Amino acid sequence: MNRLIAAVALMLIALAPTPLAADPADIAAASRSVVRVVLIDTDGGNYTLIGHGSGFAVGPNLVVTNAHVVASMAGRRTMRLGIVPSQGKSGYFAKLVAYAPKQDLALLQLTEPGNLVPATLFTGAVTDGEDVWAIGYPGNVDAAQGYSERDLMSPSAPVKTHGTVSAGRNGHGFDSVLHTAQLAAGNSGGPLLDACGRVIGANSFGTDSASGADSAFYFAVSMREISRFLLTKGVKPALTGEPCQSLAAYQSAQDQLLAGEKASADDHSRAEQARRDAALQSATRKAEQDVITARENHLALAGIALLAAIASGSAGLFLKSEERPGLRKLAAIGSVALLIGALIAWFSRPSIVDIVSRAQMLVASGEPSESPEAANDAPPQEGAMICVIDTTRSRITVSQTTDVPLNWRADGCVNNKTQYGLPPSGWTRILAPQNEDTVSVATYDPASRTYRTDRYLLDEATMTSVRASRTAYSPPLCGGGEDAARKLGESQAAVLALLPPQPNERLVYRCTKQP
Repeated sequence: MNRLIAAVALMLIALAPTPLAADPADIAAASRSVVRVVLIDTDGGNYTLIGHGSGFAVGPNLVVTNAHVVASMAGRRTMRLGIVPSQGKSGYFAKLVAYAPKQDLALLQLTEPGNLVPATLFTGAVTDGEDVWAIGYPGNVDAAQGYSERDLMSPSAPVKTHGTVSAGRNGHGFDSVLHTAQLAAGNSGGPLLDACGRVIGANSFGTDSASGADSAFYFAVSMREISRFLLTKGVKPALTGEPCQSLAAYQSAQDQLLAGEKASADDHSRAEQARRDAALQSATRKAEQDVITARENHLALAGIALLAAIASGSAGLFLKSEERPGLRKLAAIGSVALLIGALIAWFSRPSIVDIVSRAQMLVASGEPSESPEAANDAPPQEGAMICVIDTTRSRITVSQTTDVPLNWRADGCVNNKTQYGLPPSGWTRILAPQNEDTVSVATYDPASRTYRTDRYLLDEATMTSVRASRTAYSPPLCGGGEDAARKLGESQAAVLALLPPQPNERLVYRCTKQP
């Protein structure tokens, strides 16, 4: 019954419309890729801000923006391009490396090595009515805040506006997305994001209204145009076609899966208990028959021995001691022995209370031993495995989901080189690479063969704190023993305390032993 209820609940949830509310952490993570594109006139040795727009990084040193943002540079040798990221301490100079005015796209490259956070581009279908976010640097907000030229050339957080998709359109000579996320001068070139923070367009222009009474609509260059543009320039951005699932929807789905598994486990437990009860009942009947039969046999044997003892004793009495003294003595001994045997048969007969213990012994002896197949299915403590993504357990927004090879050792050594820590939550290793603003918390559960990676897409300030905490300890080499693994687990706890309550992504893999 519980299984049926869980199945019906899952079906109703699948059929019911689920609102796709964006998670602030996803939009905040995507904002790291947004930059302000500034045009600077260097005539006379002075740096004068001429104008600005927005853009988004598609590589550590590459930025996409609108062609019209940089159009005024044509023929002006004193004009320079500046890229001001949303975080950090300073900006970069850049050069124009690709220009496509028909698609209103341009590609900029930093003139020095950069560490911009690349955005992830969504290659799937954009549906009417879905929520979208425009991120950029509208000039009216800068003016309202009283920003000076120096402020405009210093890193600052971009502005986010929310709207919905109206439809795809062909206008101004390129494929575009019509939406209602408000834009202003300065937003041009900034990304249009879906609810999971993936880029679905580059904001370009808005509708005009002479009276100011009409509803405002805005256009973004579609991902189809952006993908073609980057492909012709040999740029390979981060791409994903994974559907967007909000964190709330993910949590609800996981709760339902757990409820279904619990109901299934309860059903299995009840079925197993019913099987045990039936086996015990059958064993009790057999034990009862065996005990009754044994009691009857013992009583019969005691009776026969008693009669034989009487007969032997009587025969000895009739014999004259002077005629056959040996036979008379032998008859007496035999009579006593038979009498003792009768007593032993009587007192050694099984008791009625032995039925329960005999039934339990029958059930125990009747349980099958572990089959070779079951032994093969037992979780391996060591060995090479391949781990495949479990999409029903995962929340995927921007990451690739390729298979993960995992060589696990019982002492927590992975791939013969990486030691996992052993905190109370299980085998864990925290990765905080210097070349990206992402923290990955990898865990492995040998009992269920489950490998999991929680990914946190963090702002620069949080990432700096995490790296500082991470560098405060040195992970032990493989083979250091349980004490070293537990000490690593304790050290990693300080890093975990700095992370948000929920990761941006959770990638769950099921691992199988390689032949």
